[in-house]
Amino acid sequence: QVYKGLDIITNKVSPQEQRLCRHHMISFVDPLVSNYTVVDFRDKAVALISYIFARDKIPIVVGGTNYYIESLLWKVLINTKEKASAAPGPVTDRKVELEQLDGVELHRRLRQVDPEMAAKLHPHDKRKVARSLQVFEETGIPHSEILHQQQEEEGGGPLGGPLKYPHSCILWLHADQAALDQRLEKRVDDMLAAGLLEELRDFHRRYNREKVAENRQDYQHGIFQSIGFKEFHEYLVSEGNCSPETSALLLQKGIQALKQVTKRYARRQNKWVRNRFLRRPGPNVPPVYGLEVSDLLRWEEDVLKPALEIVESFIQGREPPAEPVKMEYDVNENKRSHRVCELCDRVIIGDREWAAHTRSKSHLHHLKKRRKLEAASHAAETEGDSGGTETSGKDSSLPL
Repeated sequence: QVYKGLDIITNKVSPQEQRLCRHHMISFVDPLVSNYTVVDFRDKAVALISYIFARDKIPIVVGGTNYYIESLLWKVLINTKEKASAAPGPVTDRKVELEQLDGVELHRRLRQVDPEMAAKLHPHDKRKVARSLQVFEETGIPHSEILHQQQEEEGGGPLGGPLKYPHSCILWLHADQAALDQRLEKRVDDMLAAGLLEELRDFHRRYNREKVAENRQDYQHGIFQSIGFKEFHEYLVSEGNCSPETSALLLQKGIQALKQVTKRYARRQNKWVRNRFLRRPGPNVPPVYGLEVSDLLRWEEDVLKPALEIVESFIQGREPPAEPVKMEYDVNENKRSHRVCELCDRVIIGDREWAAHTRSKSHLHHLKKRRKLEAASHAAETEGDSGGTETSGKDSSLPL
């Protein structure tokens, strides 16, 4: 939502709703800028939060991109060298440059300069590997060492530095999965009715067509990360160059893909809340209050009223009437453990991921297959040792 224009695909709050309460951090970045990062977001947002506090107001951070919310709550990001904004010409992003390299080569470079970080990152995770290399190149300090420094600060913990705003609280709006899926499908239908295709078509015509022709389209950075661009790629590039029947099929394919990826993203958001906010070890975690939004007819009773009571309690310095959500977590769990499954030829990062992998169908299939091979091999060895002879009755009890 930080990008100018493209209001439908980025699901911006309506102008009518914006007039009800002052909004910030919306529609101020040129959509053609591809190197806007979470660090840029954090720096501008933190300054705004200070400005809001200075006016004796309370900032409310709204959104579903939880990684960006984390950057405001905890000291977890790393500033590299200042961008050469005064230099003529486009600013190059070293991380983007590194991501163009082969993943194996990237991981090899990281192992040379920061073996600890390399052991924690999956070799296929090019974006994180590239970021760690960028941190080392632009600071001269291994990424892992900087993270250790943050964690060791007063108030820090296993997953990052201290909490920046100690009197924060999190309101987690969650819904029954079936109700949520139905609502998300309707949202996509509403976006289409509001002119989503015209918005995408116009932006593709003005900017993306040239990149597609040169095979330089990039759905990993900038505005193109928004859900919707990649899903309608085939439809947009083939429009006018194929039969109406084919175009209609590609359109339906894009719509279904958009609905599917939207629901998948919502599931990831909820998983992030559970893993990063509720199971986060350490004392520096704000309380998370769950608000049930499955039935929109009960919005006043289930969401608005309890939310106001919780926030008013925090303002007045007393205990809220609601209990925060609690989830058990293992203080010894290592989210960055590095294991190699020789059986499946896979690298697994994290204790929980390893436990899930060992229970997965593919792993159990490979395990069953190996046991069969071992059993057959053992039987063959046994038969060879017996020399192919039969034992007499009195020797039949002797082991082979």
